[in-house]
Amino acid sequence: MAAANGSNGARPDERLLRVPCDVEEEDELRLARIHDEIGAAFHELRDVENGVSVFGSARIEEVHPWYELCRETAACLVGHGFSVITGGGPGLMEAANRGAAEAGGTSIGLNIELPTEQPTNPYVNRALHFHYFFARKLMFVRYARAFVIMPGGFGTLDELFESLNLIETHRIHHFPTILVDSEHWAPLLGWLDHVERDGLISPADRDLLVLADTPQEVCDHVGRASAAQRQLA
Repeated sequence: MAAANGSNGARPDERLLRVPCDVEEEDELRLARIHDEIGAAFHELRDVENGVSVFGSARIEEVHPWYELCRETAACLVGHGFSVITGGGPGLMEAANRGAAEAGGTSIGLNIELPTEQPTNPYVNRALHFHYFFARKLMFVRYARAFVIMPGGFGTLDELFESLNLIETHRIHHFPTILVDSEHWAPLLGWLDHVERDGLISPADRDLLVLADTPQEVCDHVGRASAAQRQLA
């Protein structure tokens, strides 16, 4: 299991923002903790070559159609030889881990310390725990061949736009960002059309997003990208 667990107290090495009482030694403690957290995660995930990171809301209940769609999508990915990586929590993260585990695949959960504890869902068969969001986000990208974006809130949107920025700046190549449920994402895509018309992004940037409405469509996008990535290796 990766990374040391911390408390939710205000220990000096846990504060994010600098305050007047900060001293250099406290930053050294932060630096050591960051090093240990990232190093442990690299060690634990080094054997993951075909990961797909699946993001989505923690608030979706099992009775919602999105839950079953996410579960079936994860099972499809496992059937095509991919591992599934999520944030390890409830809702659509649970659905993805559940689909992967029930299909006999690797079901990875990268949990994060939050003010309100988020327990790792029971379908994770490889669990890692993080204190730092940026360390966790690095693992989502480092061990994945694609991002699958289910409907979600700020955290999901954060991962969506970070992936687009990494693709746009050529940090990652042939790395699809797949929006699942085209009807749900239509308003966002409409807004991006305005952003493009205002000259804030290029037409090529707008095309970085791909849509899927079925598990097989997701698997097809991921399979094509994975094949292209292997040609670059």
